[in-house]
Amino acid sequence: MHLSGLFVYPVKSLRGCAVTSAPLDALGLAGDRRFLVVDEQGKFMTQRSHPRMALISTALDATHLTLSTSPAHAISVTRASDPTAPLRTVSVWQSENLLAEDCGDAAAGWLSTFLATRCRLVRIGEKFHRPILKAAARAGDSVSFADAYPLLVISEASLADLNDRLDFPLPMDRFRPNLVVAGCAAFAEDTWPRVRIGEAIFRAGGPCARCNVTTTDQLTAERGKEPLRTLATYRRDPADPTDVNFGQNLIHETKAGTLRVGDAVAPL
Repeated sequence: MHLSGLFVYPVKSLRGCAVTSAPLDALGLAGDRRFLVVDEQGKFMTQRSHPRMALISTALDATHLTLSTSPAHAISVTRASDPTAPLRTVSVWQSENLLAEDCGDAAAGWLSTFLATRCRLVRIGEKFHRPILKAAARAGDSVSFADAYPLLVISEASLADLNDRLDFPLPMDRFRPNLVVAGCAAFAEDTWPRVRIGEAIFRAGGPCARCNVTTTDQLTAERGKEPLRTLATYRRDPADPTDVNFGQNLIHETKAGTLRVGDAVAPL
């Protein structure tokens, strides 16, 4: 087994970036979900209620995040924490009163115009702290603006199994994984309590219950009924049948190092 795909999502719920390598830090993959779009009350915004977020591309260089909807319609903001930036209190699910740095009026105006709703862009900075609130967490486990866990893994075989059941196959980007694994059986990732990828060790957080983001075409923002309709026929959670699972959440026990496409993957 090996790591065949590696993805970071610089802004929660905007388009991701395929990379060939990515460092690990205390929050997960460096650069992953370090920015967040929030409404005027500081509540996180996602494609669940704003599918047009899928149309905004992201790009990272050493110093800046760039958002774009076309080459002529783009804006950049600094990646680095700015101790002088205004702080906003934001929330992501049950994680409330998170302190994040506001990225300024220009970014807020750009996003508000495109999404047709007033919003702000915020960034993780020196005052940010968000422990993982799930049972699999241990002391010192933290997470960025991701839903609940630092990373998500899906195998190529799991997607192939699903696509064999669909009239029209779907790409992996519908499921927004960080890690894609090749060379294992379908849904093998569900069975790994711990796994080594390259030199890093990861602990299972639990299955990923899927939402309507998976029904959103990541290139057009159009919505359909698949894959949730088909997944519901064979991937319901036995402990909570209202959940439909696809992919496994991971917590990185190794808080440093670098992952690379091609790294060996070995359950522990």
